Order: sequence, then C-alpha cells, then structure tokens
Amino acid sequence: MSTDFHRLLFHISEALVTNELTALKFLSLEHIPMRKLEAIQNAQDFFQALQERGMIEEGNLSFLKELLYRVSRIDLLSAHLRSSREEMERELQIPGRAQVSAYRELLYGIAEDLTQKDVQNVKFLLQEQIPKNKLQDNASMLEILHEMERNEIIKKDDLAVLNNILKEFRPDVKKKIDIYEGKKKENKSKEKLHCPVPVSVHPAGQGAELVESYKMKNNPHGYCVILNNYVFKNPYEAREGTLKDGEAVKRVFKWLHFETVEHMDLEAKQIYAKVKEYSQKDHSNMDCFVCFIFSHGEKDKIKGIDHEFVNIKDLLSCFSGSNCPSLAGKPKLFFIQACQGSVGHPGVTVKEDFSGRLEVDATPLTTIPDQADMLVGMATVEDYECYRCTEMGSVYIQCLCDKMELLCPLRKDLITILTEVNKEVGGRVLNGWKQMPKITSTLRKQLIFQIPRCPSTEK
Repeated sequence: MSTDFHRLLFHISEALVTNELTALKFLSLEHIPMRKLEAIQNAQDFFQALQERGMIEEGNLSFLKELLYRVSRIDLLSAHLRSSREEMERELQIPGRAQVSAYRELLYGIAEDLTQKDVQNVKFLLQEQIPKNKLQDNASMLEILHEMERNEIIKKDDLAVLNNILKEFRPDVKKKIDIYEGKKKENKSKEKLHCPVPVSVHPAGQGAELVESYKMKNNPHGYCVILNNYVFKNPYEAREGTLKDGEAVKRVFKWLHFETVEHMDLEAKQIYAKVKEYSQKDHSNMDCFVCFIFSHGEKDKIKGIDHEFVNIKDLLSCFSGSNCPSLAGKPKLFFIQACQGSVGHPGVTVKEDFSGRLEVDATPLTTIPDQADMLVGMATVEDYECYRCTEMGSVYIQCLCDKMELLCPLRKDLITILTEVNKEVGGRVLNGWKQMPKITSTLRKQLIFQIPRCPSTEK
C-alpha cells in the first residue's frame, strides 16, 4: 500500500478522540470480532484491524466514510475523503450500500440520545441482570448496550427488555425501537410477497421439517486436540507463527466448552498414534470430536518433524463408525493447516454473474455410513501452498478463529462459517498468489456450537 494511503489514515486517526473511537468500534462489531475490538486502544490499531478484515483498502474507503458519517465527523469526510453529509445521505439511501446494520445504527442512535441521567436510570434498572462491575459510574451507554448483547438481554430480533426500560422515562427514544421493528415487519411482508410458494415433496399429511441439528448438550462437548509441529529436525523448516495458531484455537474452543489439549512436535508415527489414542477413548458422554493438525505437508499427507509422512486418510479412518463406535452418529471435525503441494495458487478474473452459462462436471464424493458425520477443513486445495505469517499465525486458522468468534454467537452453522472463511481467505492476495481453503463433509445435520452465557453471578 502507498505511503499516501497510510498518511491519510494517520491524519484521520490523530483527529479522533476517545469517545469517537469507542463509537467506531461499536459500529464495527458485526465486522470485527469482539475480542479484537476490546484489545484496541487507539485509532491506528483500529484502522489496522479494518485493513486486516478487508473492510478498508486503498481505493475502497466506503466503510470508513460511512463510519465517519455515523459519528458526525463531517469535517474529516470533507477534508480527507472528499465527501459530504449530503453525498453520504444519498449513498446510504441506495439498498445494500450501508455496511453498518440498521440494528447497530439503532443502538448507536439510542446511546446518542440519552442524557447522563438517563444512563444512570438504565444502570439502575439493569442491576439484577448485569454484574455490578459492568455498571460502574464511568460506564458509557455504548458499553452498557454491548454488555446487554454479551448477556443476550438484547438481540437483533429481540429488543423487548430495552423497549420496556426506555418506556419508563424516555418514551420518545422508545419510538425509535418501534419504528425499527415496524420496518422489519414490513420488510418480512415484502419478502413473503416476492417468494414463490414452495411445492411440497412430502407425502400428504406430512409437513416439511427444518434441517436437523446435532445435539450439543454435554459439558464439555468433547475433546479439541491440537497437534502442532513447530520445530523440525531440519532447523530451517521451523514453522514460526504456529504457536499463535495454537493459542487462537485454544481460546476459541475453551470458550465453546471443549476439553482442549495441545501436543507439540510429533514425528509421523506419533501423529498417527496420538490420533488413534483419542479414537479409542470413550466419547459416550460427549457430543463431538475436533482435531487440528498444524505442520508441513504434501498432497494428502502430513509431515512429521522426522520428515516422514502420515496419510490423512489413515488418520480419518481411526474415527470411522466401526473404529470409534462411541462417536458414531456424532460429528468428527478435522482442520488441517499444511501445504498440499509446492506451487502458488494463481488468481483468475471472473465476472460477478455468469447467468448460469458455466457448468462444471465433478465426481461426487461417495459416502458410506461408516464414514458419515465427518468434516475435513483444509487450508488449501490439492497441489497448492498455504501461507503463514511468522508473527500472527496462519491465514486460514486465524481467519477460522475470527469467524467462529464472530458468527457462533449469531447461531450460524459450521458449514456457513467455513464458507465465510473460504470467501475471505480466497479473496486475499498472499505473496502475489491466492489461497483457496477446501471443505469436505459427510455431515448429515447442521452443526451449531452452543455459546455459553457470560457469567453474571455478581450482583
């Protein structure tokens, strides 16, 4: 990126004050994981996070313009981005242009309308639902709204608690929620009018059912095993940054109530032995099994630190229904960060819509019951390299962890999350090449991870 671009971001960051940065972070909650936003203390780090997520880049500053417009920094819009209030109002009237959701815009607008006395009233009325240490005198309304979201007191489709609170002392602000909910109902009605009525394929008298989900009721839900090869016998093959991947996975899966364990620097035979060891455990009181493997690799193989290889197929076979009966019918997930070849993946320019003129013939994956309920997420497709930052960790694993933190609270299923990972990783240019992750699945149901409620024992 050019020096001019970074200079532009620097000048804007210098002009922002603390409460404006808080507002920008709040408005970006649907694009950047909560964990990352909470760690950001200055505007330069915030802009860096937006760049990492692809939300701002040289030649595309639409999201930055919208953020500055939302926080009423029209002076910065005009001085640095050659825009104006009127131009932004016209732009955001166009369907699909706004990147800040109507829900988040509503919450921010409510926070802006409330006086300090109003905020104190809100804190008083919430003291039975939110820990006292989150309702201290210096807590802003944005921080309170954020805490209400964390505790699932308010959601995009459920603002009843906030509505009832505002009704007590600010009925004028409550009307904003009424308008928001009215528009949502109106939009749903329009969608129903434009959706064709589906033709039922079910026998008469039998209604269609929603896609079934795997049960995720136990605590812990299962093992999350990380096999992380960092130091190889050839010192030049050390995988710098892989410890960051291990930390990210442990953080996410401990949060999701998995028993998480990491094993470092394994030879090929040890990789197979460790996988087999976990397949022979009793998983009767568990819902799921997750395994991450970080190493070097070749097509369909993982390299041990001794430069010997183990076949991915052999690892997966340990968890077939016949070899691991206590996990039969339960999801088994494998995520592999390893090259599957030695060449970079080239990019290709495509049009947004081919109107159905392109067709691809592919050999379908043959699934037999013994191999059911498995998912393999690969950092790259066959024959190509995958990339790892020596300081931040691998592109694929870091993106996967970010997306899980962002989308699991929204009850998105695993396939949807992995598709988002494919979209983001596949959209990046890495060392002049592309990287395309791959999903192979014989899951028979949706897998939705249960999100633990934030602890609220302190009153």
